[in-house]
Amino acid sequence: MPEDSKVPESVSPQPEGAKAPAETAAPVKLDNVAATPKVVAEEAKAAAPAAAVAAPAGDSKPTAAPAAKPAVPSAKPPAAPAKPAGPVPEPWESELITSLRQQYGSGIVEASRYLGQRYVIVDSSIVADILRRMRDAEGFDYCVDITAVHYPKREQQFDVLYVLYSFPHNERIRVKTRIKDGEHVPSAVSIWETANWLEREAYDMFGIVFDGHPDLKRILLPDDWHGHPLRKDYDILQQDKEWVQINLGIESGQ
Repeated sequence: MPEDSKVPESVSPQPEGAKAPAETAAPVKLDNVAATPKVVAEEAKAAAPAAAVAAPAGDSKPTAAPAAKPAVPSAKPPAAPAKPAGPVPEPWESELITSLRQQYGSGIVEASRYLGQRYVIVDSSIVADILRRMRDAEGFDYCVDITAVHYPKREQQFDVLYVLYSFPHNERIRVKTRIKDGEHVPSAVSIWETANWLEREAYDMFGIVFDGHPDLKRILLPDDWHGHPLRKDYDILQQDKEWVQINLGIESGQ
């Protein structure tokens, strides 16, 4: 039998202190393909993050990555567009206004249109004459409303407003007059009977006195109520508490 094919019967023991022969490293499999340790190292190096910076030769400290730049603040939002101007009164010229100015002169303070509504402001000394002419000569046979508006910072604090309608002409007009606090205006009950309750309401809510009214008293509130609630300077909560306590003997729910 040739020597190459012989199998040794025993293995000679290693001398004491001698190192055992290194075992052959088992191949590492990557994706079911056997790879040597050298290949594994190269694969790992290729997979390292691109942002990693290698330390220079001879220096054991790694080089720090450059600091991130601070975020640039976003631009300020654009300013809100300017609020459009609201409607304003426009001068109203007509045959009626021309005729009134010819007859009453400076007593016709203003004649304007506002949002399609026509109105004329007259001096309080001629308001009764204007109202009667509106009924008799201009055909405004229906008094729709009589009310007021309070402007406490103005010398003439109250606008007294008459809303008139003409059935024959299907037209509407507003007549205004301005008075100081405490001044009276003439009643229009003799011109339109509907002015009766309308003037009582204006008296009840604003305290405006209409001279010549047949029965000027409160219409919405009790007779012993103090003050006039639609005035801008009126403390409605205090008055309500007082009236409820005095007349009902209970605390107000306000």
